[in-house]
Amino acid sequence: MMKEYSIGQMSRRTGVKVTTIRYYEGRGLIPSPARTTGGQRRYDEAALERLAFLRHARELCFGLGDIADLMALAEAPSEDCAPAHKIARKQLAAVDRRLTILAQLREELARMANADDPGQARECRVIEVLGDHRLCIGAHDLPDGSLDLSGG
Repeated sequence: MMKEYSIGQMSRRTGVKVTTIRYYEGRGLIPSPARTTGGQRRYDEAALERLAFLRHARELCFGLGDIADLMALAEAPSEDCAPAHKIARKQLAAVDRRLTILAQLREELARMANADDPGQARECRVIEVLGDHRLCIGAHDLPDGSLDLSGG
């Protein structure tokens, strides 16, 4: 008999929240499972493995579109591996860009945090720099204003 998992069991086994599992299902990243007569989802082992793959890819900050492409390749073992490497290289470049920006942010934050201030807010370097971006030592804006590391 084939092993079946409830959505709660899937969540516990993979560490993916139930709401996220439903979201992935809605996006077609995991197949819609069979349901019991009471309407409860029943996932098979393949869905569990697919969800674990998805979770690992998200931990590496791959975007959902890239994950869908990688999953399609995983399900077609005779296909060329080059597209997977291309996706991984693109993600690596995105992470490198953000690491550069994060290093600049860290340098600026360290400079602000370690400033010798006389103790009053009106003379506080942190407040002063946050109020006037020109006082920063370099550009450190993220292109989209966030620390989102998903490359696609």
